[in-house]
Amino acid sequence: MPRGGCDDRRVPAPASPARSRIVFAPDSFKGSIDATSAAGALAEGWRSVRPDDDLLLRPMADGGEGTLDAFAAAIPDAQRMPVAVTGPTGRPIGSSWLMLPGDRPRTAVVELACTSGIELVGADETVDPLATHTLGFGEAIRAALAAGATRLLLGIGGSVSSDGGAGVLTALGAVVRDDHGRQVTPGAAGLARAASFDATQLIPPPADGVLVLSDVRAPLLGRDGAAHVFGPQKGADPGQVEEIEAALTRWARIVGVASEVPGAGAAGGCGFGLLVWGAQLASGAEAVAETIGLDGALAGAERVITGEGSYDSQSLLGKAPGVVRAYAEARGVPVSVVAGRFGMPAGVDDLSLVEMAGSPAAALSNPRRWLREAGARLARTHSGRDSV
Repeated sequence: MPRGGCDDRRVPAPASPARSRIVFAPDSFKGSIDATSAAGALAEGWRSVRPDDDLLLRPMADGGEGTLDAFAAAIPDAQRMPVAVTGPTGRPIGSSWLMLPGDRPRTAVVELACTSGIELVGADETVDPLATHTLGFGEAIRAALAAGATRLLLGIGGSVSSDGGAGVLTALGAVVRDDHGRQVTPGAAGLARAASFDATQLIPPPADGVLVLSDVRAPLLGRDGAAHVFGPQKGADPGQVEEIEAALTRWARIVGVASEVPGAGAAGGCGFGLLVWGAQLASGAEAVAETIGLDGALAGAERVITGEGSYDSQSLLGKAPGVVRAYAEARGVPVSVVAGRFGMPAGVDDLSLVEMAGSPAAALSNPRRWLREAGARLARTHSGRDSV
């Protein structure tokens, strides 16, 4: 026995948690915080509890606002390219598009929300739903082509116009004329007078194709189309909705492209205009996941954390959190959802910011704080490799 009669055996120090790979792939919490900032806040909270874990940020998007940022955050060598364009109300604005690394294809990402989107309308501007247009979106696309892009990924969410994509096509060289041979003004009001569509000077699509990213499946016309479903969201009153519907009907007849294609009504019919150009429509979230390498990030991961502002049954039907869940389930990776609110039963590893904060107002007033707290709470309950 050692001196003093004490046993010399030592109690081992507590083992540090096994290193885990965690993927953060939320969508934006609309009206509150963008996807890149949300992923960062969740990761900050997690790291405050488990500083040695391998954290991968893969913010998601579905083609709407934040799509450009999601690609930029996930692909370090992507290059932002500044561009000056005509805003949706005619006011010049500064914007940017993104060139992804690689020689072939040279892929450019252009986002409607940051060239012709609703967030670009100034607080002192009066929006005329019949006059707003997508000319600036087309100008940014043209700039990307001039810079050598051979493939385009076009996010078309967040629109404030209902011009059937005529603005985009005009910026790319097409001419829409009235009965007197004069070029019509931008917007649905101009389409109401359209009589001909001249595509002789229209720039051809790039060699490696154009993929339109959207989660909207609406046709161009009818009760489920661009005017009736989305016109009121852009400030159109019932009379203006009917005017927009008539203008888009005239536009579809002149162009001669099928208007009932699902997704043609996206972004006030911008999907239709891009179909006229020769683009293909795709699930925005699926295309984003593929391009940012979500599946590769999940290889060997022990948890993925996704979410959005309002998580409900629709979230599983092509929206970003549903796509993330599908990828994770294919890899056998557990999923935690952090949402502002849940419109369906939450799982045991899911967290509601509203419940954490105590009210919707409290959650909205400081989303970054509550996302950090959510990340920390999930880290405390994560038991590493043994939990998988």
